[in-house]
Amino acid sequence: MDLFEDDTPDNGPGNSPEFTVSEISGAVKRVIEGEFAHVRIRGEIGRVSTPRSGHVYMDLKDDRAVISGVIWKGVASRLETRPEEGLEVVATGRLTTFPGQSKYQLVIEDLAPAGMGALMAMLEKRKQALAAEGLFAQERKKPLPFLPEVIGVVTSPSGAVIRDILHRLRDRFPRKVLIWPVAVQGKACAPEVTRAIEGFNRMTPGGAMPRPDLLIVARGGGSLEDLWGFNEESVARAAAASQIPLISAVGHETDTTLIDFVSDRRAPTPTAAAELAVPVRGELLAWVADQGARLTRAQTSAVETRARWLRDLSRALPRVETLVEGPAQRLDHLGDRLPRALTGLAQRRRVELSEKGGLRPTLLRGRISEERRRLDQLSARLAPALSRSVAVKSERLAARGRIEPSRLARQAAQGRTELTALMGRFDRGARGQIEAQRQRLTALDRLRETLGYKATLRRGYTVVRDEAGQVLRDSMAAGSAAGLEIEFADGRLSVGVGAGARAPVPEAAATSASKPAPKAAPRKAPKSDGGGSGGGTPPEQGSLF
Repeated sequence: MDLFEDDTPDNGPGNSPEFTVSEISGAVKRVIEGEFAHVRIRGEIGRVSTPRSGHVYMDLKDDRAVISGVIWKGVASRLETRPEEGLEVVATGRLTTFPGQSKYQLVIEDLAPAGMGALMAMLEKRKQALAAEGLFAQERKKPLPFLPEVIGVVTSPSGAVIRDILHRLRDRFPRKVLIWPVAVQGKACAPEVTRAIEGFNRMTPGGAMPRPDLLIVARGGGSLEDLWGFNEESVARAAAASQIPLISAVGHETDTTLIDFVSDRRAPTPTAAAELAVPVRGELLAWVADQGARLTRAQTSAVETRARWLRDLSRALPRVETLVEGPAQRLDHLGDRLPRALTGLAQRRRVELSEKGGLRPTLLRGRISEERRRLDQLSARLAPALSRSVAVKSERLAARGRIEPSRLARQAAQGRTELTALMGRFDRGARGQIEAQRQRLTALDRLRETLGYKATLRRGYTVVRDEAGQVLRDSMAAGSAAGLEIEFADGRLSVGVGAGARAPVPEAAATSASKPAPKAAPRKAPKSDGGGSGGGTPPEQGSLF
């Protein structure tokens, strides 16, 4: 019997059956689920809610009505199309009621975009969202390596795409290729491509399986539904996060997917991706050969140009003979003047030395006396200085406190060693200075003997003086003198009016009569050449006979 039918005539309110709320709700539920056990509803997704339980609640609407829909957690994880607000879809499921709120709803088991327009609208919405995050920005794209060692290819291993890529790489520049097989369409496409890109990036550089230097994600042409796996947000984000430069080659030149916008380079075809990955080896060899030829020509031209400049400059320079003639003539002129200049210089120095009185023993004795007085003064200052030094050392010793005998012994030994070394140095220095002074004195005495007129007297010359001791330089002065004194090498002889002649007095005896002569260092007698030019003539003498 129908729940809403009454077999008895209208007998008044007292005969009408009564139902509880739950009974009515259950009856409505059975009717709706029995009549609409499987339905497909086309509409636009309105409000979408995803609580922590994992279920998805949403509204399907058109311009005049709204139906509530629910996607249970297990079904939501398997859907290819994620519910997005504003997307027009075709929902497949069953109608049921929810007695707790007195409403009916659609339990969705499948969700698909309602035609090409819906897919394009969803694709455009995803593109705008990713672009707003900056994943399409040009500045974040990485440059491709010029010649990668290893190339990773994400594609189907059984299609013609991988054969085209390998063939093109072999023709242009053979490289190592790692293939990660994936499904290029269907439900498994997006997750497998995502795992392949992330897997290549997790490889260790230089490991047993080398990490690729470049990635190629490739697929042949197809419809929008066939290429939809490359429009998924997970694939786009994996390509954008890849640390390895990535080339997308999905579909033909007119096909565009989201991975094309986030990849570092887009190739119109898989073959073009291989061409972007490596250069042509033959072209590189030809370019290197051309650059080598250009370098050789440039070097040859540079050498010829510099040789020409050198020849031009050499013609402008004077001849070597011309440069040497002037200095050579000046050298000859100065060489001719040099002997005369040396003779004149020696003569001037001899005159200056004679005017200064020559080297006398009195000067040497005076210098020795002066140095002795200076040494006496320094000796007198030595004792106070030593006393002050001892006092300072004593104060320091008292300030330091008790002194250990072993330390004193070590210091004494060290001081004794230093004193011995200093005494040795002092002895060597003193001996050296004495020897140097002795050599200098010997040299000066030898110079005195050489430059003095005594050597000239020993060769037979004499010095004539008047009674006042002045040297007579000509016969007229000798004739007008009252008395003459002639000096020989072995003594002096006086002659003249009223003077008489007396025996020559040796010079050594005359000198010793006044004061004792100082000791002279032993020296060799100067050699006499037997002529009149040896030894030089003293500037004091007048006539030499």
